[in-house]
Amino acid sequence: MKILVTAFEPYDQWSENSSWEALSEMLKLYGLPEGLTTRRYPVDLKRLEARLYKDLEAGFDAVLHLGQSPGASSIHLETIAVNIAGVTYNSGRLWGPLIPGAPTAYQSSLPLNQIRDELLSEKIPASITYHAGTYLCNAIFYLSQHWHAQQGRACRVGFAHFPLITDQVVEKGREMPSLTKLELAKAIAMMVGTIRNQSLDPKNSLIA
Repeated sequence: MKILVTAFEPYDQWSENSSWEALSEMLKLYGLPEGLTTRRYPVDLKRLEARLYKDLEAGFDAVLHLGQSPGASSIHLETIAVNIAGVTYNSGRLWGPLIPGAPTAYQSSLPLNQIRDELLSEKIPASITYHAGTYLCNAIFYLSQHWHAQQGRACRVGFAHFPLITDQVVEKGREMPSLTKLELAKAIAMMVGTIRNQSLDPKNSLIA
């Protein structure tokens, strides 16, 4: 089974991005499993689109996108990707549809309930939340779903928001929720394992 796992580079005030730090740690701890591809994407919509579409051409059975959510106290397993582009870092784009005339939203096709329950069983805080916002985290989730729908390719696609890593909070000297890098790395490995064990649904979940 071919799985793509993506994360983002640092942005704004953050010198690190918990999604990439956790993914890097997972690779150090567990190595690169057969069939797994990882990518770090820029926090810029145009560059993100170009690199994402190029990567998706390789043909994956599942795609797990990861991002950072300062203030989150648990891993947020996002349910919906919406066709809205808010102001995006480094791109200057303002409000409007990501893709004019495209569907309003897509629903995650990952087994969210099972992923949440398995993470909780290992004492890793996790919850199922509504959608990934209106910025780049939502954008990559939506663009990935829409690309597969347009191509007619069967692929499970989902997005998870990670809390800050404890080191980030300590560096800033702020009282904010966080999880350790080890916890988040373990969470990625568990999510990939759960996805591998799921049968492939040939349809992306469209919300008209």
